[in-house]
Amino acid sequence: MSTSAEKNRFLKFNLITIILLFGVILAGGIVRSTGSGMGCPDWPKCFGRYIPPTNSTELPADYKQKYVAGRVVKNQRFAKTLDALGYNELARKIREDRSILVPEEFNAGKTWTEYLNRLIGEITGVFMVIVAIFSFTYRKENKLIPFLSIINLLLIVFQAWLGSIVVSTNLVAWIVTVHMILALAILALSIATYHMARAGGKHVLNVSPITHVVTLLTLIISCLQIVFGTEVREKIDAVAGHLQGGYREDWINYAGAIFMQHRDIAIIVLIANVVLYALIRNGFSRHGIQQQLMSFTFLMIMLQIVTGILLSYWALPPFAQASHILLASLIFGAQFYLMLNLYTSVSAQGGKR
Repeated sequence: MSTSAEKNRFLKFNLITIILLFGVILAGGIVRSTGSGMGCPDWPKCFGRYIPPTNSTELPADYKQKYVAGRVVKNQRFAKTLDALGYNELARKIREDRSILVPEEFNAGKTWTEYLNRLIGEITGVFMVIVAIFSFTYRKENKLIPFLSIINLLLIVFQAWLGSIVVSTNLVAWIVTVHMILALAILALSIATYHMARAGGKHVLNVSPITHVVTLLTLIISCLQIVFGTEVREKIDAVAGHLQGGYREDWINYAGAIFMQHRDIAIIVLIANVVLYALIRNGFSRHGIQQQLMSFTFLMIMLQIVTGILLSYWALPPFAQASHILLASLIFGAQFYLMLNLYTSVSAQGGKR
């Protein structure tokens, strides 16, 4: 049995990791919305330095040719992977994509934006290693906690590699969606291990089946909304590239049906959460964590609507894009944690905790 101090240590580091994961999602949203993905063309250093440059005089004389060559090599390796998986046509397009040969111009703002994104990601990775190590204090009580912690550590490594592919390739738009889904999976696993360690014991459903079903459906709808949102982002990126970054106020108009679908699902998300709130209010105490989570979710939804309006009518301001994706992940996290808290912990003797 793990001691109380060991439990508190795991819970503390797991909670910090969850907070950092939201920070990673925000930082990634800022990088994406500002086009800073290639702000640091190499890894793990940035322009060959541990502290990135602030002006062009600090750059190597041949940096453009050097980093374009590195990008080509990375994309060729990825094309080989796609060939092995049977995506031969996509691999061919990546090999023939000439746009990757156009060097990125140095921009100190974009460089530091990407550098800070990497820094947050690396710090999060360190904390996930620590959490995975500390999770073994539960190896006798709940083997699922260390198992999921190790799986999560492997996922974050894969996610880091996938992120490099997102910014390196120009043709594989669907990777953005996969990247976001994987981020939510990592977040969900961290929340799940935190809850299992905090609650302890076995668990039984403490609400009516209809409340459980509505909670699950609401969570699924929110996930679908996030997927549609990333597809909107992919479409916007394609439009922005076609218009060479100009006419920003027209990007939404060219987004097509996917934007309308994203907006319509937002209405369904709101209705589903209203229904869920009514069920939670009838089934749990006013001061219970379940109602607190629902109140938090509604606050995030209202803020999400505000950022959605800003994106639609104010020419997609970058701060609203980053806020939009962060709020979506906070809604997902709150709803997932709510679903976990629909179960009551039961001790080995059969009493409820």
